[in-house]
Amino acid sequence: MRMNVKEDRVRVEGLVKDFRPGLGLRKKRILKDVSFSVREGEIYGFVGPNGAGKTTTLKILMGLIRPTAGTASILGHDVSESEFRQQIGFLPENPYFYSFLTAREILDFYGRLSGLDSATRKKRVADLLSSVGLEYAADSRLKTYSKGMLQRVGIAQALVHDPRVVFLDEPMSGLDPIGRKEIRDIILRLRSEGRTVFMNTHILNDVEMICDRVAIIVQGRIQYEGDISDLLSGDSMDSDVVLSQLSAEFGAHLQERYGSRVKGMGDRIEVQVRDKEVSSLLSAALGSGAEVVSVTRNRNSLENVFLQAVRLDHEKESMA
Repeated sequence: MRMNVKEDRVRVEGLVKDFRPGLGLRKKRILKDVSFSVREGEIYGFVGPNGAGKTTTLKILMGLIRPTAGTASILGHDVSESEFRQQIGFLPENPYFYSFLTAREILDFYGRLSGLDSATRKKRVADLLSSVGLEYAADSRLKTYSKGMLQRVGIAQALVHDPRVVFLDEPMSGLDPIGRKEIRDIILRLRSEGRTVFMNTHILNDVEMICDRVAIIVQGRIQYEGDISDLLSGDSMDSDVVLSQLSAEFGAHLQERYGSRVKGMGDRIEVQVRDKEVSSLLSAALGSGAEVVSVTRNRNSLENVFLQAVRLDHEKESMA
């Protein structure tokens, strides 16, 4: 039986990018052998701290700058080609729109740039305004729009030519919780339509909520790439055990064994242990006469994995 394997829509292999900060200065390597792939019909999160190389990677994919070494392709075409770009949409981090135009007018303008005829543009613009929830403000000037509304206009302009792959650079940046929820819903709808979404961001909670796969880039290197579910699973999760009525002897034993993982809370203490250690700790606590107040299993998070990747990279740099 043949398995349904999704094709790669974006592929990056061995990408290197050097910049020279100024005349006579040494080159600085921004990207260091970056490789990853984005599959058909998935939401892919590309995350990293400021200065990690996220925007540089995206600029290479958009054909705005050229790599020093390595290859990058979209829909099987090298990013240096131009004809295939009708199939990709792009929302930059800080899009600029003519503030004196309305949302309907700006989308019609981008439709013209994309080569759509008048009848197609009219229907497409109406559909997009409905899709991003801006029908009620379609004929208001953009200068009256909030940040969240402008982001929705930005996503709409990225979709005006009905692309198969959509690139979003920091789509949630500067939005309040309601605005982020609205943008998340739109991105999830794009996936349901069969589009591939590449989302460049540093807002980890949004990535964890909607992305299928993720790549973590730190100082120009990919530290992790894979499924969100695989990243957040595993046997190394911790549990918080809260105990009370401890004897002085048992309290000293806990401090000696668990060290900084023991925290005092009045007449109670909290001990963070690996899941596999919970049973033995509870047995010892009950045997000493202590009372077990609660046991809470901590769910792994993308933030924890991200911070660990950053720490490991810094440790490697300091040892080099």
